[in-house]
Amino acid sequence: MTVIYAILIFCLLIFVHELGHFIVAKVCGVKVNEFSLGMGPAIFKKQKGETLYSLRVFPIGGYCAMEGEDEDSDEPGAFNNQPAWQRACVLAAGSFMNLLTCVILLIIIAFWVGTSTTTIDKVAEGSPAQKAGITEGDKILRVDGQQINEWNDLIKTIGFSEEDEAEITLDRNGREITLAAGLEYSKEADRKMIGITPVTEHDPGKAVVGGVKNTGSMTVMMCRILKQLFTGEVSVKELSGPVGIVYATNQAAKSGLMYVVYLTALLSLNLAIINMLPLPALDGGRLLFLIIRLFTGKRVSDATEGKIHFIGICLLFALMIYVTFNDVLRFIIPIF
Repeated sequence: MTVIYAILIFCLLIFVHELGHFIVAKVCGVKVNEFSLGMGPAIFKKQKGETLYSLRVFPIGGYCAMEGEDEDSDEPGAFNNQPAWQRACVLAAGSFMNLLTCVILLIIIAFWVGTSTTTIDKVAEGSPAQKAGITEGDKILRVDGQQINEWNDLIKTIGFSEEDEAEITLDRNGREITLAAGLEYSKEADRKMIGITPVTEHDPGKAVVGGVKNTGSMTVMMCRILKQLFTGEVSVKELSGPVGIVYATNQAAKSGLMYVVYLTALLSLNLAIINMLPLPALDGGRLLFLIIRLFTGKRVSDATEGKIHFIGICLLFALMIYVTFNDVLRFIIPIF
């Protein structure tokens, strides 16, 4: 199942990325010579119109090969002959699709898991909440005078309180009451608790908001890690390639399907961000050359840009080999 999950994740993320380039290229009238899923020898080919559709043996990549993308071309439908804004849209479309995939998957997770409300579902036997007189169905309004709008507000207010007791204001059947409850420290949760669990609701609207917010938080976290990578705070040895992803998939699969979906969302966002870095061979690098062309004209030829991107691809492959070697040392060798 780990292998199946890993292959499905690779294929999904690559497919939606290249599909983004393909759709926008077609809309902009760019000639697409080949749309391929996978790398290496082709196991399936079909020519339809101007485009060859292929499925290749290794599910570790894919491409949307456009006319005039890495070479000079005089064809009207060539990528290099389109307006700059259209080329920018085509280049950014792949990462946008990965970003959209991440948002959709996190919305699905948010809806599936549900949103914790401030209404109490259960009160643990013998807990401080039960001793204080808190009952199921009570809705928490305030803690020590602080407004509680969502469950996370309650966790922050009670969980990290410096006091041993808290005044909790409740809505009980439309009547507002205030009770004093003791706070117990939980080693497992590493915070203070009163022994209650919330009612969970599966609201599509809140799931959408939660999915978007979680995508934003995840983006900030990844950008922070990238910054640390470039400043040397995080070592290149900490990077993971295909082997590391398979290992992470295995760990996620042990925890359940939702963890695999979450990992897929994480990897999709990672692919979106990495591809927009201004480095040769990446979409961000191509966008950088597009901006340079706006100021320099044809001083940098399509052939020259193509050669620079080819060097970039070689360097990326070298990095992948290095990362894969480290992954083998970290995840495979210890098994034996």
